[in-house]
Amino acid sequence: MLGIVLITVLPLYQWAQCAMCQATAESSRDAGSTAAEGLNKGVLYLLFMPIIFAVLMFIIWKRREHFLKQYEESQESYS
Repeated sequence: MLGIVLITVLPLYQWAQCAMCQATAESSRDAGSTAAEGLNKGVLYLLFMPIIFAVLMFIIWKRREHFLKQYEESQESYS
């Protein structure tokens, strides 16, 4: 849990690259290319998409559960 909090709070300080990608990015950066920054941002983007999707699904599930509970309670009061 602490890891997820740190990833979301400190995204600027994360290096989400494998060793091979990092070596390629560093060599291209030394050559004057800005591909390393784009590669790092792309990896972070791919990392956050499943997390955001899971959080949204959880929120939708909890809201639906809440509304179904209210609906069932309102149906019980009519009978």
